[in-house]
Parts: sequence; C-alpha cells; structure tokens
Amino acid sequence: MRPEVGVRPGNVPVYYGGGHLKAVERRVKVAEVVLRWVIFGLGVLGAALVSSDTQVREIFSLEKKAKFTDMKALVFLVIANGIAAGYSLIQGVRCVVSMIKGTVLFNKAWAWVIFSCDQVMAYVTLAAVGAAAQSAVLGEFGQSELQWMKICNLYGKFCTQVGEGLVSSFVVSLSMVSLSGLSAFNLFRLYGNNKGKCSGSW
Repeated sequence: MRPEVGVRPGNVPVYYGGGHLKAVERRVKVAEVVLRWVIFGLGVLGAALVSSDTQVREIFSLEKKAKFTDMKALVFLVIANGIAAGYSLIQGVRCVVSMIKGTVLFNKAWAWVIFSCDQVMAYVTLAAVGAAAQSAVLGEFGQSELQWMKICNLYGKFCTQVGEGLVSSFVVSLSMVSLSGLSAFNLFRLYGNNKGKCSGSW
C-alpha cells in the first residue's frame, strides 16, 4: 500500500510510513531539544558565575576590587553566553511545541535560517571561550617576558569562579557545535536523493 503523502505549499513533500527513518527523525529531534536546553541552562550558569564574580584585596593599604569588567575577554564571554542562552531558549520552545503538536518543518528557507543562526552562534561561543581561556592562562601563569604578574596569586577566589564559568561556557560551545551539525543534517537532507521519502511525526 502506498504511504500517505503530506505536502504543504513551499515545503518539501513528507512521506509517512517509514519505520526506520521515523525512529531516526525522532532521535535527532530529541537530541536537538536536549542540546538546546543544555545550552540554555549552562549559558545562564556561565554568564551568572562570571558576571557576579568579585573579590576585594588590600594592596599597599589600598583596596582593589577585581571584577569581570576589568577583562574585556570576560565581558565578551558573558555577552556570548547570554545571547546563546536566549537564542537556545527560543529555539528550544519551538522544538518542544513542534513535538507536542506533532508537526515537522520542512520549509527550506526556514531550515536555512536555523542552520545559519546555529553556525553563527557556534563561532561566537567558540571565539568567546578561546579569548577568555587565553586571558585566564595569563592570569594564572603570568608572562615573565613581559613582566606580567600572576594575578591569580592575589585573587584566588576570583580566578576559581571564573574557571567554573569557563567550564560551563566550554560545554556550551561544544554543544553549540554539535547542534550546528544537527542543523546541517536537517537542512541538507532536504536536497539529497531521499528528500521527500523520510517520515515526519514532529
């Protein structure tokens, strides 16, 4: 018996009835939902850890307060985490709603938008983590050739909390890279030889 075909204007035809492909579709969708909510949670956590981090030390009878705004790389990290968390929240809600309604998005234009946004966010989070990690290394070990002292010897608590924020941000960036791979899969399968032959129940 010929499987049921569902077509919407401007979309790729969707065929229902392929058991194996249907299972693959569901696994991909579940993985996307999990990754988006992981990015949201850890993005908020990383931004909160870094932005709320302060420590006051008395140096030569003068109080000096260390905060994340003293390092531009940390400011970039907080902003990147905030943007990634907000973006993932929006996309996560979209994914959950589509699963509840049992709909599937096969519009090529919208698939391109999601893919492009995920790619941009992956690059932004990786760049932010890389810049913050470099600053953290300088703070921990200094640079003797340039006579840069080890800041973490003076602000141990501050550096520890920044490190925790960096770990959360690193997981965010890896999750964003994995998510961009899923977005590429969701997009380019619409152009393959099997387009229109995959099942959709979400």
